[in-house]
Amino acid sequence: MLTTKEKIAYGLGDTASNIIFQTVMLFLTFFYTDIFGISPAVVGTLFLVVRVVDAITDPLMGALTDSTRTKYGSYRPYLLWLAVPFGVISMITFTTPDLPESGKVIYAFITYTLLMLVYTAINIPYSALGGVLSPDPKQRVSIQSYRFVFGMLGGLIVSACTLPLVNWLGKGDNALGYQLTMALMSGLGVVLFLICFRFTKERVIAEHNSSLSWKSRMSTLLQNGPFKVLCFAAVMLLTSMVLRTTLAIYYVKYVLGEAELVTYFITIGMIGNILGCACAQPLSKRVDKKTAYIRLQYISAIISCVAFWLPSEQLALAFIIYFLWCFFTQMATPLLWAKMADTIDYGQWKTGERLTGLVYASVVFFIKLGLALGGAIAGWLLAFYGYEANTTLSNQTLSGILISFTLYPAIGSVLVALIMKRYILDNKTVEQISADLSLKNHP
Repeated sequence: MLTTKEKIAYGLGDTASNIIFQTVMLFLTFFYTDIFGISPAVVGTLFLVVRVVDAITDPLMGALTDSTRTKYGSYRPYLLWLAVPFGVISMITFTTPDLPESGKVIYAFITYTLLMLVYTAINIPYSALGGVLSPDPKQRVSIQSYRFVFGMLGGLIVSACTLPLVNWLGKGDNALGYQLTMALMSGLGVVLFLICFRFTKERVIAEHNSSLSWKSRMSTLLQNGPFKVLCFAAVMLLTSMVLRTTLAIYYVKYVLGEAELVTYFITIGMIGNILGCACAQPLSKRVDKKTAYIRLQYISAIISCVAFWLPSEQLALAFIIYFLWCFFTQMATPLLWAKMADTIDYGQWKTGERLTGLVYASVVFFIKLGLALGGAIAGWLLAFYGYEANTTLSNQTLSGILISFTLYPAIGSVLVALIMKRYILDNKTVEQISADLSLKNHP
């Protein structure tokens, strides 16, 4: 029986993971351009180049976790083994050694690559763990709702505490402030990963087929049509989300002209994220997951467009609109991750092979590709519109930031909705597949 205590423990793992994920989304571009002193065009290229490494490591990590057999299970032990390395590398990434410009670029490439490698190594087994806590499709939305509510609590910690801690710990030295802040947050992340490891249990155990070659695994995976739809949707979703969240700081600081309100702006957005995730389970009980997901994307697109026409002096409305966008966008997130577990069941039902780790690894790769594309496009757009850090910006640059923050993410949300129309696993189909698998496993 899956208890509330175990769901909370699993959710705390995403609190730990999200401390880094949200920091990358919200602050890393700004950190590189305004603190470390790297040009936005180089930052954009950096985010994209690292994805080449992920293209290799993500599926390898997924296959490795599927083949892992320990007394702790297949996925949990990675939380124990990698929690401390994850914390250390996170702090190093936000460290600013005194180097010439070329040295800074090299240092950023090396540390960001290491950060993504260790993120892959701990987040893929963590994500796959959510698919083996329970075989019940209805429980999966609940599990993912707990996950993302607690994950967004990690984001709330990041949004509310990062800049105040940077100012307090750095005492005027922002570079030192970021380093010490990340040391503190990384330490918290280590503890939370260990709690997740201690209080969760794997219940869905796949039969280990060591004779299945890498080529056969990939061939089997590519027969899974719903999985491929989720991959395309994930990369488009994250690209638009990260583009908007990355530019939130620039929007508040330059378009609204209220740099001192950055922390409050992103914090109100994170509260919207948390409330949205909490509403996902009640929504899924009333509306088919596929239908709900598509409608939420259209709502997000409309809200994002509304912000484009908002006068810059309407600060209260700017906050409300950003809150609503975060609320509806993140309400869809647990539904997406619940669908991943559904595609694993579909793959086993269709081919006889259960590729839990490989499915999660592949989807996580596309999520991180979206993370990279969103960050890269943000950097390139800033460069294209003539952004220079800590200067008075031209009207053309301000207009470019506004368009990039509002209209481009809206286009992304519409494309996600159109992609998801090709997804065939509605609630009725998923329940039938689950019943068939249960009958097969327990005749």
